[in-house]
Amino acid sequence: MSRIAVLTPDPADASYAGQWPGVLERLAGALAGVGITVEPTPWTDHIEDASGLTGYPLVLPLIVWGYHRDHGRWIRACAAWAEAGVRMLNPASVIAWNSDKSYLGRLADHGVAIPETVWVDGVTQADVDAAFDRFGSDVIIVKPRVSGGAWKTLRLSRGAALADAPEGAAMIQPYLPSIETEGETSLLWFGGRLSHVVNKRPVAGDFRIQVQFGGQYVVLPEPPPAALALAERTLAALDEDLLYARIDMARGPDGEWLLMEAELIEPDFYLDSAPEGGRRFAEAVKARI
Repeated sequence: MSRIAVLTPDPADASYAGQWPGVLERLAGALAGVGITVEPTPWTDHIEDASGLTGYPLVLPLIVWGYHRDHGRWIRACAAWAEAGVRMLNPASVIAWNSDKSYLGRLADHGVAIPETVWVDGVTQADVDAAFDRFGSDVIIVKPRVSGGAWKTLRLSRGAALADAPEGAAMIQPYLPSIETEGETSLLWFGGRLSHVVNKRPVAGDFRIQVQFGGQYVVLPEPPPAALALAERTLAALDEDLLYARIDMARGPDGEWLLMEAELIEPDFYLDSAPEGGRRFAEAVKARI
C-alpha cells in the first residue's frame, strides 16, 4: 500500500479536537479503498524543517484547521515546504496565497462575480458607516481577510456600534439575505471533475452555515446551471495545478450567483455525502501518486 501524509492541527490547539478526527477517519476510509494508507502529522511539526515530509510520495494539507490564528508561522511553513520540494497537493504556493481572502479581489479582476467588497487594513467605525452608504444596505458583514469557520465574522445593522472588530486586514461586504433563505451552495471538485454538490443553511436567525453553529447540509442531485458556470469560470481563472477545490457560492440580490470562497486549503469535502463515500476523491489522489 502507498503511504501518504495528511497534515493535522497543532496539538496545542484544542479548538477542533472534537471535529477533525472524524474528518480524518472519513478521508482515511476513502483512501484505504484504493490501497492508500494515511499517516497524520501536525503541520506545526514541520515549519522550520520540512525533512519529515520529503519522504512521502504525497502530502495532503487537508486538516490544518487553526492556521488562520497562526498565520505568520503558516506562511513560513508554506515557504519551507515549497523550498524543500515537498510533493504537496494542493501545492504549498497555492495554500499560502489561498489563506488570505484578498485573492477574491484578484478573481474579480478576471471576471469572476463576487459580492461587492471594501478592503481595509484595519476596520474603523468610519469604514463601517461608509460601507452602509456605499452598498445601499442596512446590514453588512465584516470579517478578517485571514479567517476560517466564521472566525471573528460580524453581522452589523445600520446604526450599530462597531465592537470586537477583527484586527488587521479585513473586508466589508453587504449581507446577502439569501444566506438565510437559500443558504450557501458548495461544488466539490476532485482531479478537475465535479464530484458532488452540497447546500448549507444556517439555523433560523443565524447567518453562519458551519456545522458548529448548527448548519444544516443537504446533498443536491446536480448544481444549478448558472452555479456550475461560475465554478468553472473560477477554476479557469485560478489556473493552478489543483487536486481538489471547494467552490462556495450564494445568490446576490438580483438572483445572480456570487463566489463566496474558493477553498483550496483544508475544506471539509463532506465525504459522507459524496458518491461511494468519496471514491472519486480517492481515485484522484491515487492518480497523482
